Amino acid sequence: MKFSEQWLREWVNPDLTTAVLGHQLTMAGLEVDAIEPVAPAHSGVVVGKILSAQKHPDADKLQVCLVDVGELSQEPLQIVCGAKNARKDLMVACAMVKAVLPGDFKIKKSKLRGVVSLGMLCSEKELGLADSAEGIMELPEDAPIGITINDYLQLDDVSIELGVTPNRGDCFSIAGVARETGVMTRNDVKSVEIIAHKASIDDNMTINIEAKEACPRYAGRVIKNVNTQAKTPMWMQEKLRRCGHRSISPLVDITNFVMIELGQPMHAFDLNKIQGQINVRMAVQDEKLTLLDGQEISLNADNLVIADNAQALALAGIMGGESSAVNDETKDILLESAFFNPEMIIGKARSHGLHTDSSHRFERGVSPQLQVQAIERATQLILEVAGGEVGPIAEQSYDDHIPKAKPILLRKEKITRVLGIEIDDETVKDVLNRLEMDVLDCSDGWQVTAPAFRFDIEYDVDLVEEIGRIYGYDNLPSTLPHGSITMSACPEDQINELKVKELLVSLGYQEAICYSFVEPKVQNLITPDNPGIKLSNPISEDLSVMRTSLWAGLIGALVYNQNRQQNRIRFFEVGSRFVPGASDKTEDKLLQEVMIAGIINGSAFPEQWGEKGRNVDFYDLKADVEAILSLGGDLSSYRFSAEQNPALHPGQSARIYKDNQAVGWMGTLHPSVAKEMDVKSTCILFELEFDAISAAKVPEFKILSKFPAIRRDIAIIVDDEIELSAIINSIRQTTEKHESDVTVELFDVYIGEGVEAGKKSLAVSLSLQEQSRTLKDEEIDTLIQAVLSDLEQQHGAKLRD
Repeated sequence: MKFSEQWLREWVNPDLTTAVLGHQLTMAGLEVDAIEPVAPAHSGVVVGKILSAQKHPDADKLQVCLVDVGELSQEPLQIVCGAKNARKDLMVACAMVKAVLPGDFKIKKSKLRGVVSLGMLCSEKELGLADSAEGIMELPEDAPIGITINDYLQLDDVSIELGVTPNRGDCFSIAGVARETGVMTRNDVKSVEIIAHKASIDDNMTINIEAKEACPRYAGRVIKNVNTQAKTPMWMQEKLRRCGHRSISPLVDITNFVMIELGQPMHAFDLNKIQGQINVRMAVQDEKLTLLDGQEISLNADNLVIADNAQALALAGIMGGESSAVNDETKDILLESAFFNPEMIIGKARSHGLHTDSSHRFERGVSPQLQVQAIERATQLILEVAGGEVGPIAEQSYDDHIPKAKPILLRKEKITRVLGIEIDDETVKDVLNRLEMDVLDCSDGWQVTAPAFRFDIEYDVDLVEEIGRIYGYDNLPSTLPHGSITMSACPEDQINELKVKELLVSLGYQEAICYSFVEPKVQNLITPDNPGIKLSNPISEDLSVMRTSLWAGLIGALVYNQNRQQNRIRFFEVGSRFVPGASDKTEDKLLQEVMIAGIINGSAFPEQWGEKGRNVDFYDLKADVEAILSLGGDLSSYRFSAEQNPALHPGQSARIYKDNQAVGWMGTLHPSVAKEMDVKSTCILFELEFDAISAAKVPEFKILSKFPAIRRDIAIIVDDEIELSAIINSIRQTTEKHESDVTVELFDVYIGEGVEAGKKSLAVSLSLQEQSRTLKDEEIDTLIQAVLSDLEQQHGAKLRD
């Protein structure tokens, strides 16, 4: 919203400088983006009158003019001018000798083709009032001769540009900004006097509203015998220019003027081009309409149009049509002023590649009570500028579809609690009344009803915000937040997420945060037996299912990075998965549990000279998973069992158990899944249930024995399919019965010559130590025999020769 400060001060004139006014507007929520002078600095330019304009004796395109500048010169000034519109009796802007024009252009006495020129007749461009001009500036006949252009046009003014937020459609007008300024500065607003015109003719227009919800109010007035050749008054041209609008024609200028002044967009139709009545309806799909700018568009079925009995005349709330546009031959017009539901206008202009001042206002909301007022104001200006005969106002209104503000209970306690200051009742009521709200006293506050033009006032907090900004944010006390800090429990027998994240980061991983929603196709690849919960209102089809595994997002992140030339990737994520039908605790049978997942790909080490390059394998990730499981201090309670998962490579996958409870998976991504998801090279993944692995074993101090440890090695032959973890667990179960401390370690696995096919040799060391004495050979032999006996019974193990 761009406007002239002088125009604003015609409505409300606070005793503030321009800078202070701009600051107060900004602090009230109407941010000032720019304050600029309405014209560049110049001097020595006055109003003059051309007394004569004779052809130059030696130049066909030049004229020698005698210009009367009043008391500033005893004789008329002789000025050579090349403008085609220079003529006798024309009032002009005359730059005298020693005048300085914008750009520090100084006017001097000169000769043009041998004829002395004592000044210059200026155009709007030369005075910095326009970007282009076809001739010298033509001033009204009643312009006082000799007065400076600066004083005559009141160029000691600035244009203020506001960055109005979308919720403040009421501030896209001089009236709206004046209302805000009056409230802020506690000054009365002097609104323009609008006269209700009596009809001088009976001509009327029938209005039929078919789309009542989209346009619940439409008003029109016929005005006949309008002089479209009339010239827009200089004062109106200047006000429009300072608001960023160029003068086009009297009727267009007046509708633009009313739009800026009151905030109601309007349009004027050529009455004689309308066939039948006005119909406000929805467009027919692919209906054609040629707009005022000459562009032909194909309308959509959700476009609202103003039409007659034959065709669409205008795209409602956006732009008029060429077929019914006024021109120099127009004599009779139909003025329209309507209220359009903002929801029916939002986005419609952009869908056709358009953006107009009208659409900008209607999208944000125009008061449903402005329509008749705007027509009366436009009528008043048209009669003053172009004359005419006025018909009665034809209005169709459907109150059921017009937005109505609901009373809001505003409690005193709410104001104090939100703003942090107690504001007296009189100030609160004064602010709300100045904002044109209806205020009724009640026991604990007020019942407030917002005016029709405030679409953004819905709740009590909106009213508190209004009071706060008008009272002044600078006047609100600055109170530092305070609170008590309590130490949260940090049990030693639990592992927190942060500890796991820090470990993984230290191992070279980076944390990824993926959507909890995934593509159904990807979900079916990862967990085909559990398709997940489909969202009823997804962001997109690619994010329409709740994830049952974190792998879907991590694989997608890996592919994204692979496509950007990242060849060594280590990602992890801590997040929730959503498994339907997995919980009996809730009615919807949904289990939401926190998972820890990771994925690695590429080289095992960063590129270097000290290590030979190789790609990551299953055991690289297994080591990282064991590092996570070791955080609980009880790694021996976990085991990895070779099992199959539809998302993992057969023979390269393992299920992870804690005691006998499954807590996760790890393995190489299945080749078919990798191909479907466009994974370019081998990647290995893991996923663990956080709650299941978060229990930690609290360490206990144990006195170190001063007696020597004794080591015995055994080599056993077992079937190839028997897992090492099963052998180690059996040995530990046997040695637990012995009072000595026993440490079990595998130090060799052998398959080959001397070992039967389908068998393998495992070499295990047992280190035994007693706290109070040195163990005897007989005790050690007895324990070793017990271990070999149990291994033979449980796994068919034989002592290797």
